Amino acid sequence: MTAVQTDILVVGGGLVGLSTAMHLKQMQPRLSITLIEKDGVAAAQQSGHNSGVLHAGIYYEPGSLKARFCVEGNRALSNLCERFDIPIVRCGKVIVANTDKEKDRLERLHDRGVDNGVPGLRMISSRELREIEPHVEGSKALFAPESAIIDFKKVACAYAEIFRNAGGNLHFNTEFVSACLENGRHRVVTNQGEFGARLIISCAGLHADVVAGRTGNRTELRVIPFRGEYLQLRKDRRNLVNGLVYPVPDPDLPFLGVHFTPRIDGSVEAGPSAILATKREGYSYRDFSLKDVASTLSFPGFWLLVARNLGPGIAEINQALRKSVFLKGLQRLIPELQEDDLEPGGSGVRAMAVDRKGRMVDDFHIEETPGAIHVLNAPSPAATSSLMIGKYIAGKADLRINSG
Repeated sequence: MTAVQTDILVVGGGLVGLSTAMHLKQMQPRLSITLIEKDGVAAAQQSGHNSGVLHAGIYYEPGSLKARFCVEGNRALSNLCERFDIPIVRCGKVIVANTDKEKDRLERLHDRGVDNGVPGLRMISSRELREIEPHVEGSKALFAPESAIIDFKKVACAYAEIFRNAGGNLHFNTEFVSACLENGRHRVVTNQGEFGARLIISCAGLHADVVAGRTGNRTELRVIPFRGEYLQLRKDRRNLVNGLVYPVPDPDLPFLGVHFTPRIDGSVEAGPSAILATKREGYSYRDFSLKDVASTLSFPGFWLLVARNLGPGIAEINQALRKSVFLKGLQRLIPELQEDDLEPGGSGVRAMAVDRKGRMVDDFHIEETPGAIHVLNAPSPAATSSLMIGKYIAGKADLRINSG
């Protein structure tokens, strides 16, 4: 079978992959650019299972890619959504503090958000908090009016439409199998046949390290999947929140703590828990992959990660398995919440990149090898930042194409 020839092959049809392909086609309209996605639709995995939050850019280290791209991405994505008539609800976010330790952390978060250029960010009193969120209890809070909710599947479809209309080639149900570099071109094997490409750009999310390894990149990182389980408020109790309600995060932990998230469909999620997934695409407790579990357990960095976070890890498992414990975390924000106010919700899986020393990679992480660019870590706020990440990666590819 004759291989389909293309100049650039993008692997992965999530938000980052589609944005990269879209931007690159705009930069290089004469080149043949092809995107392959193993699922039958765009944004079928992380991009379509996220919380739907358009983040303001508060949490991230000033100067990091996350900080830069989130604030810019929020603004740019808002403009794109207006163009494509994609609804955005500017519900705002409150980050709530009660203890002295939490208030100190809140002050540091405020300073970080200001350094990052988050618009409209301000500290509010308990009285002001009650005006914004009458059912939320806190002695102090940080208010981010630019935080919003959005349907990221519709955003992904907009990226795909722009890419296709510019002449890009989209192949769904096409799973990457392997690649090898021959005479300056990659021979890429998929379940639908072969492709030839000058440059591969891997945006494979939960399988980022696997795709990198199959193109010859011996990365030191391993993707460890963590599943987030949500409950949701009963329909008649959704009035307990008006916008996004979060606790002050513990800087020593990788997750933001259980919180309340209104969705674009009117539902309100509560959570999530964060526990190790036994499958990279394991959205339920029943999902299991021996290969994925072996990949996690055989990696030395995983055991060092466990040793460093044993206490919090046990607490997360306890919270995930016991609804009463989950409820207590939520009652720190809304004391009047009762167990029968909650019902089962959805879930998502986060691809967490970990190095061999057991350290979680905090920022977006991109590696370049001969003939390939690999996005190896793109956690939250990657969805909010997707326009800027895609532009950044496309810029790297553009330089390589132009230099020979």
